Amino acid sequence: GYIVPLEVSEEGRTTEFLLVPYYGACIHVPPPPSNQIVHIVSEMGVRVEDLYQPYWIEGTLRVKASSSDLAEAGYQMEAEKIYAYELK
Repeated sequence: GYIVPLEVSEEGRTTEFLLVPYYGACIHVPPPPSNQIVHIVSEMGVRVEDLYQPYWIEGTLRVKASSSDLAEAGYQMEAEKIYAYELK
């Protein structure tokens, strides 16, 4: 999915973000339904300038709603691994 940052550190990394099914999903009105959005928390984070490409994220997925100014998420995950998605 694609990353929509909720917080950005002074170093230019986001450690709390939404994972959405397509680029720019949260700027569309209405945004995707909550069952297509995952709220991610990550210690390592992702550099903000790298957000234009899709990512694969591994971790334990929980059914737990969360809300932000951008969208409603139906799931939460603590990311264990984050890497760029490459079509093979």
